[in-house]
Amino acid sequence: MEHFITDVSEQQIRQEKDKAREIRKSRWWSDRLARGTCHYCGGRFTAAELTMDHIVPIVRGGRSTRGNLVPACKDCNNRKKYLLPIEWEEYLGNLEKETR
Repeated sequence: MEHFITDVSEQQIRQEKDKAREIRKSRWWSDRLARGTCHYCGGRFTAAELTMDHIVPIVRGGRSTRGNLVPACKDCNNRKKYLLPIEWEEYLGNLEKETR
């Protein structure tokens, strides 16, 4: 699988991470965590077991906005890393083929 990394400066990364920290304090984010569902696997988790994931990662040009932030279990977030949605789907499809 080939990946592309956009030219995102350290300053832009820092700014987006700062925005994400602010959003973590918001009622909107608390409500998302309270639902207790991982965006990727659909599993049920406590709020403490969910992490904030950027659907389009910051290093790939993603922003810290409500439309790009989802709760994810630690396992899914660790496996997804810097993948774009289409790459994540491909990864999951390949995993499925391997388990057959």
